[in-house]
Amino acid sequence: MAILHQLDKWSTTHPRLLLLLRAALGIALVSKGTFISDMMSLKALLAQSSFGFLPDWIALVITWIHLLCGFLITIGLFTRLSALIQIPILIGAVIINLSMGIFTPGSELVFSLLVLVLLVFFLFEGAGEFSIDDFVKKHLV
Repeated sequence: MAILHQLDKWSTTHPRLLLLLRAALGIALVSKGTFISDMMSLKALLAQSSFGFLPDWIALVITWIHLLCGFLITIGLFTRLSALIQIPILIGAVIINLSMGIFTPGSELVFSLLVLVLLVFFLFEGAGEFSIDDFVKKHLV
């Protein structure tokens, strides 16, 4: 509980840094959503992983979730819900990268872990002061 209190205190004293972190996270998720232009590479990655039993449409779902939720996180709208939706996908990405090997060329384990940690952070913290969520909470509710 003390850690959550410290995070809340930190986020209220550093709202601009929280905005930069949230924007960077959203942009990173949207950039990973560009799998839509190269869907075959994502399908091949899923096929060679331990998740090879999943149907081909799962690649399309992952791509669209990255695009939509990444955009929502960037602008700060439904941030907690978007983070919650993304967390299972990133857990899967971490598992896939671990199964490929840590030092394998093309492994994005560090990137996946960083994004997962930031998603968990924003799940608990919310969007912060400079967001549409905060505007709605202060002015419309």
